[in-house]
Amino acid sequence: MATRAVHRHRILRRLLWVLLPLGLTLCMWQTAQVTRDQALQTLQRDAENELRLSAAGLNGHLSRHEYLPQLLASREMVKRFLAAPEQQDAMPLNRLLDRFRATADVSDIYLLDRQAETLAASNWHRPDTFIGQSYHFRSYYREAIAGRQGRFYGLGTQSQERGYYFSAPVWLDETAPDATPDGVIVVKVLLDAVEASWAEQEAELLVIGPDDIIFMASHPALRLSALNALAPEEREDLLATRRYADESLPSSGLQELETLGARSRLVRFSHGPLADGHFLNLSRPMPTLGWEMHILKSLDPVVRTQWLSALLAGGLYGLVALGGGVGWQRWRLRRERERFAARERETLARARDELERNVERRTRDLVATNQRLSAEIEERRRAEERLRQTRDELIQAAKLAVLGQLAAGINHEFNQPLAAIRAYAENARTFLSRSRTEVADANLGQIVELTERMAQISAQLRQFSRKSGDTLTPVSVASCFDYALRLFQARLNEGVVSVERHWPDEAVWVRAEPVRLEQVLVNLIGNALQAMAETTEPRLTLTIVPEGKRVRIAVIDNGPGIAEADLPRLFEPFFTTKSTGSGLGLGLSISARIIDDLGGRLEAANVPGGGATFTITLPRDFGPEAAGQAHTEEPHAHA
Repeated sequence: MATRAVHRHRILRRLLWVLLPLGLTLCMWQTAQVTRDQALQTLQRDAENELRLSAAGLNGHLSRHEYLPQLLASREMVKRFLAAPEQQDAMPLNRLLDRFRATADVSDIYLLDRQAETLAASNWHRPDTFIGQSYHFRSYYREAIAGRQGRFYGLGTQSQERGYYFSAPVWLDETAPDATPDGVIVVKVLLDAVEASWAEQEAELLVIGPDDIIFMASHPALRLSALNALAPEEREDLLATRRYADESLPSSGLQELETLGARSRLVRFSHGPLADGHFLNLSRPMPTLGWEMHILKSLDPVVRTQWLSALLAGGLYGLVALGGGVGWQRWRLRRERERFAARERETLARARDELERNVERRTRDLVATNQRLSAEIEERRRAEERLRQTRDELIQAAKLAVLGQLAAGINHEFNQPLAAIRAYAENARTFLSRSRTEVADANLGQIVELTERMAQISAQLRQFSRKSGDTLTPVSVASCFDYALRLFQARLNEGVVSVERHWPDEAVWVRAEPVRLEQVLVNLIGNALQAMAETTEPRLTLTIVPEGKRVRIAVIDNGPGIAEADLPRLFEPFFTTKSTGSGLGLGLSISARIIDDLGGRLEAANVPGGGATFTITLPRDFGPEAAGQAHTEEPHAHA
């Protein structure tokens, strides 16, 4: 049984090695045939379209000159000259014909008399002029002298140029019953321009007359050659007509390979410039001109498409065969795998049980880890909340520290009104005891004014010490400066500090939180006053400079300045250049943090010549009116 199975397997393998090449050959051949037929049909449609357009172009090019002989034959000047040519000068008529030639863009125009002798011509000035030549052998003369319009194509006997001729009879008296034409007007149209336009096409175009002579061709080597070889008597008949002058009219070498339809065939050339190719030949009659137009489309694209399709079909066949082989091999492998299926299932069951135990153990570890991470996240959230509370408390502490620095000035501000109130009160009692009520009332009025002054000072302190909000609004920078200066009014007066304000007359607004911006300005002005404590002529300069979408705010003093080594650490927390007990080193750090939260930047630098400048850059705002909302003023009028 095993030997018989092996023998069958060998026979099947040999048969397969024979059938595979045969199937590949049949598949490629059949695909090539189908592709060839489709490609030929496509090429034939393209050729028919090109042939139709080219024939229409040629017919249109020639027919647009058909009217010209009749037009010239009706000219009075032509008739007058033809009536007595020997008594007139032909030059005016020659120039007239030359002007018409140039305007109509034709080759030549000439006038023949009744005996076919040329009397006037547009080429009178050229060596090969037609004047004096007889053209009685031309059919266009015979047709026109018979009273009909003539057409003719051929090679010029003088110019040796191919042209198409239109002729019309010239009548001196058309009313007589037996009148005959007295002359003939002839217009010659060259064909070189049409042939030049054919050179742009990816095909060869031929125009063939009834005598099978190629009169026009896109390839110069094919012009004036016979479509098929001429017999000696046919050649002599053509030479006798002088249509092609004395040209030898050699054979073009065209050979038909296959007939596809009534006017469609496959051809080749036995010799000449096109002998290396095979062509699709389509023809189209042009009865009006007496011609037949042919187009030759190269079969190279068809051959390339045919080979490409055959190769693709062979590749596809190979893929199918390879797929079949792979499928057969997979079938064999599947049978092999089935033999070990039981052992594999058992092994996989053991592995699955072990994996489930590992997954359960890992799940317990992940749950514990997740619980620890949740606890750490909650602890971090609480730490961040405590950090925010501590930061707010530090900002409030910085405010209170500034209030402490202002205590001396505030004490002076309160002591003077209190002493005056006491003196005015005692005086009022004395004046009341003496019944001088008018003077007592004046003293009481002074007491009222002094209490109002103290209330204003207290309101400023309460305003500065309150906690700030988080909402950004339009804030007037000048109002914030005025508020900060009022807090330091006593120190400014005691230190005889000169305050210079440099800002525009119109209000400049920034996008900020008013209380926090005031706190920063109070810190900067307080630092500037401390820096100028030992300066003989202290000067505080405050500037506001709008710069596009930003506003630059500067506090400048003329103190000793800042050491270059301290500038990089100036905004670090707890860094201070003051003596011990004079500050915590938090003012500039908190101020920088506040400006950063407001979307701005705080910078410090030294002033050339002495002093320091602190610059705040904040986003610019254009006031409550531009924002389209009302602005509620603070008690000290930020706006």
